[in-house]
Parts: sequence; C-alpha cells; structure tokens
Amino acid sequence: MAAAPPAGGDAPVDAPSPDWQRGHRGVDLAGVTGQPVYAAGSATVVFAGKLAGRPVVSLAHAGGLRTSYEPVEAAVVVGQRVDETSVLGRLVAGHPGCPVAACLHWGAMWGSAARADYVDPIGLLAATPVRLKPLAG
Repeated sequence: MAAAPPAGGDAPVDAPSPDWQRGHRGVDLAGVTGQPVYAAGSATVVFAGKLAGRPVVSLAHAGGLRTSYEPVEAAVVVGQRVDETSVLGRLVAGHPGCPVAACLHWGAMWGSAARADYVDPIGLLAATPVRLKPLAG
C-alpha cells in the first residue's frame, strides 16, 4: 500500500514550525476501501486505536523513526513486532481532503512527538544515491 502514488491534488508534506501549528505532516496515497495496509519496515506498534475520532496505527522503528497510518482499522496491538510483510489493518474511507473514496495518510518523523522532525515518507521508499565530490587540490 505505501508504494502507491500520491493521490491527485494532494499537497506535499508541509511540516509546521513550531510543531504544534497547522500543517500537512505526511502524504496521502490513493487506495481502495478495505485494502490491506502494510508496515513500512521492521518496527513495534506504539499506538493502534482512535485519535481525534480517526483510526490510526503508529510504529516505532529502530533509530528513532516513527511512522503513522490513517485512517486504518487496526489488525495489530500495541507492543506487537511487525515488518514489511505485516498487515497493520484495513484502509477505511473518509480521510479529509482525499479526492478519491479512500486515501492513506502516511506520516513519518524522527524523534518523540514532543520534538518531532517531520519528514516526507516517500523518501523512505528508495535508497538515496551518494555522490562524492573531488577534493580541491
């Protein structure tokens, strides 16, 4: 699910500064109601339930990365270990601003929620090539 293209008309990640202000802290990926949603990688479930009336699953990955998936009816429980083959739950309709029947809002941040550094989760899908510049002689 997470590899789907962003939904048409979606705004890019717009992480606010300071963190408590309004902003778009992730990307919306077009999907189908009932579609399984998979973990981005190995992690531990840190939240699975309703947040502000919306079904959310949040994961803590090694190194301090956290990812969130919304609106997802959870098939996992807090404390459960998951990986990229794990179904976190099923996508439900009703994400605000979604131009199609169902969109997955996928968010990613480094650090705790109190000091979050929000990042574009699409960058997690592919390795970034390293380019070395020659030393000035």
